Amino acid sequence: MRKMIDLDRFDRHLLDLVRRDNLQPARILADTVGLSISAVLRRLRRLREEKVIVADIALVDPALTGSALTMHVLVQMQQAGPQTMDNFAREIARHPEITAAWDVTGDDDFLLKVQVGSMEEYDVFTRRALGEDKGVHSFKTLITIRHIVENEAARRPLRDG
Repeated sequence: MRKMIDLDRFDRHLLDLVRRDNLQPARILADTVGLSISAVLRRLRRLREEKVIVADIALVDPALTGSALTMHVLVQMQQAGPQTMDNFAREIARHPEITAAWDVTGDDDFLLKVQVGSMEEYDVFTRRALGEDKGVHSFKTLITIRHIVENEAARRPLRDG
């Protein structure tokens, strides 16, 4: 279980700001939260060292990566035993078309977010990744028409305590 980190109001305010834009200069952050630049830099370094901030990434337009189409794929396995599930989870992690995946409850076993450049590319992907030889019983594809909210982790408030 993850150790809880004590976050004061300055830490929380800093986290709120860098979750929205982690390229803001320290002087702007310092002015906004009411601390010195060195205090802001110290706090950010500590938050990274303590793995409160786990990554600094750039979100790239999917069209530039050949991922203009987004599908959500519900997968049902032939057998839902732990070994089958673990093997499939390892296997799907190898496919670059899968940009997110979850082991889920209910009638389906997995939910995959798949991003490809064309329907032809998706067809090739499904034959390679979701065939019977992979232990897949069936899958259902939901094609994204438009994005309403995506990758907006900054929308979620930080937990108190």
